[in-house]
Amino acid sequence: MKLKTILASLALTSALTLWAESPKYIFYFIGDGMGMGPVMAAETYNRTVLGNDTPILMMQFPVAGACMTYSASSSVTDSAAAGTALSTGSKTRNSMLGMNPDTLAVYSMAEVLKDNGYAVGVVTSVAPDDATPGAFYAHVPKRSQYYDINRQFVTGKVDFLAGSSLRGWKDKEGRLTDIKDLYAGNNIAVLRGYDELTEAGNLLDYNKVVFLPDAPYSPYNIGYTVDSITDGITLQDMTEVCIDYLKKKSPEKFFIMVEGGNIDHALHANDGGAAIMEILNFQKSIEMAYKFMLEHPEETLIVVTADHDTGGMSVGNSTLRYAVNFDIFTNQKASKEMFSDYCKSLLENDDYTWEEMQKYLADTFGFWNTVTLSDEQTNALKDEFINTFELRKSEDKKSLYASFNSFADNVFRILNSQAGVGFTTGSHTGNPVPVYAAGKGAEIFSNMNNNIEIPAKILQMAGYQLYK
Repeated sequence: MKLKTILASLALTSALTLWAESPKYIFYFIGDGMGMGPVMAAETYNRTVLGNDTPILMMQFPVAGACMTYSASSSVTDSAAAGTALSTGSKTRNSMLGMNPDTLAVYSMAEVLKDNGYAVGVVTSVAPDDATPGAFYAHVPKRSQYYDINRQFVTGKVDFLAGSSLRGWKDKEGRLTDIKDLYAGNNIAVLRGYDELTEAGNLLDYNKVVFLPDAPYSPYNIGYTVDSITDGITLQDMTEVCIDYLKKKSPEKFFIMVEGGNIDHALHANDGGAAIMEILNFQKSIEMAYKFMLEHPEETLIVVTADHDTGGMSVGNSTLRYAVNFDIFTNQKASKEMFSDYCKSLLENDDYTWEEMQKYLADTFGFWNTVTLSDEQTNALKDEFINTFELRKSEDKKSLYASFNSFADNVFRILNSQAGVGFTTGSHTGNPVPVYAAGKGAEIFSNMNNNIEIPAKILQMAGYQLYK
């Protein structure tokens, strides 16, 4: 009995200590698909091409660990199951969102924090009703239930939501649903672009705020960094707006989850250059949190991880063996998706010549300059051009988020090969992902984590626990 009393006393003392020292400002960064390989590729570019002696910011954090990502139904998780694990601390089956394997709703850490006085923001570079952001406020058996996910946002506990566009506003036939009216009827401001943001006045007059670009690249993402889309709203833009809003909504404590969703899209496409640029762009949002932490060092916790690894990306391949040539990516001026769209547009132009394509490849990717092609490789690429654009005998290559023109697919296979990048798949892998942490309580993330432990540890430091 004495031992039990002592242990109970110690547990209470520990809990009170955590409460007294709990972080008031929690930043949770999830690089979608950002496994160990993509992170090392971004750091390799940072070191060998940009010439930086210090690693990218998250790799400078005082605490580094790793995380296993398997779901309840597979050793290779999808984003819904992984997002659910990272938000609720519960394993679930692939495609399920905010529910356990028995389809019972499970509370997310965002919901727990909101119940305890935190303002909550969720930001992503992809659709805010997609799997990872949705896991923080929705509970549905299938991640594709966009209409239901949007309805649950209305009654849910997220104060600020940002991303590319809301897919639940239309049904599968493209007809408007009643979600727009539902948002308006619940005093939720949906603001597209900075002009509407400015015109909205005091954002605290609304129950919730949704911030979207006025012209996203697609419903699925805001656009890739490598495409240099002019006048586009970036992930760091949305992060900045969210932080400013949360500081006004609840200056004493808030929680924000920021997802680098385009990292995953680039990796599904096996677009090495775009993936690297998306990770480096993701760092800009992390820099905002780090700057905030320096101003509030005893009150802030930053955690960076990934929901899973995508693509099995490696630094090094069988072409270059012990060498890499990431300088190639400095000349890449278009993502695989944008180049594929360009190629598809050419199928309606019977006059487009191989010589014109050669010039485009030289100007846009550095072919026959930084990207060295032998005569044999050039002739093979020309044959592919004829087969695709003149004979119309090629078939598109599909990934999770896009369908790629076969010629574009071949061009990027050459680009990756010559850069020294390898891919094992166009889907996810069961590889571990990194965990980086800084600030109050960061030390508890230093070991090999299971993804369900991450939200539990964050709440532990805040003095709470996940609801069961």
